[in-house]
Amino acid sequence: MSSIKKIGFVGIGHMGNPMAGHLVKAGFDVTVYDIRPETVEIFVGQHGGKRATSLQEVAEGADAVITMLPNDKVVRKVVLGDGADGVVAALRKGAVVMDMSTSDPVGTRSLAEALKPRGIEVVDAPVMGGVVFAKDASLDIMVGGDPAAAERCLPVLRAMGRNVIQCGDVGNAHALKALANYVNACALINSIEALTIGKRFGLDPKMMAEALTTMCAGRNHPVQKKIVPHVFTRKYGTGMAMGFIAKDVKIALDTAKAVGAFAPLAERVSELWSAAAEKLGSERDQTEIARYWEDATGVSLAGDKK
Repeated sequence: MSSIKKIGFVGIGHMGNPMAGHLVKAGFDVTVYDIRPETVEIFVGQHGGKRATSLQEVAEGADAVITMLPNDKVVRKVVLGDGADGVVAALRKGAVVMDMSTSDPVGTRSLAEALKPRGIEVVDAPVMGGVVFAKDASLDIMVGGDPAAAERCLPVLRAMGRNVIQCGDVGNAHALKALANYVNACALINSIEALTIGKRFGLDPKMMAEALTTMCAGRNHPVQKKIVPHVFTRKYGTGMAMGFIAKDVKIALDTAKAVGAFAPLAERVSELWSAAAEKLGSERDQTEIARYWEDATGVSLAGDKK
């Protein structure tokens, strides 16, 4: 297989903009497309590259098309369209579709099956890390797909991230991403729940946070990176929306159901995140889920009396 030189990039949002920018900087021939023309203009002004006004134009002559979109349903619509208006209409045999979105792995495998007869491989390459990591190319990237296709994509992925984890078959990377986010989401509400119980008993939340981090539970990422700097201070500024976490946990749960796994905790965690997002607003920062516990228990974790 030839190396990837010409790339079409679909989805130039908060994450896609810096990621595609790193590809331009690395010397790839990058053409970008977004349903919001103004974001394309901003990108070209910031990074260079080429602008496309349609999905066919962004895919024309491309060795690979990268999607950074809300979910697998949007990805499928963008790639397949109605036969004549999707990316696939202009993709040549031997090209690769690299889905870097957070997608349902079952949907990813379905897309791969749909493209296989056309001689087009699907590689799933979701990322861990937010906008800050995208801006400095320090994302952790998981990759799944045909070994030869995944290997072909490595130089592209390394231009956007610091670590690339090879996960095996197509869909595996999306499954790992969803499961990793489920573990993080579960750990965050587990820590919040423990702190509200402790405070109600008479313990100081800040002392508990330090103990959970340094003495009782070893390194505790949710406490260190989310609760202390964002919940205690009421800054709520991690940059990850509650609705996205709820979506990712639901993907993990749906994956468990698809393979017949026993996942009662995932069911309850998904219910809690969905309920919190509905009550507080899906656009709210993930750390505001602490307010869901505070409202339910009458306990404040920010030091103010309640």
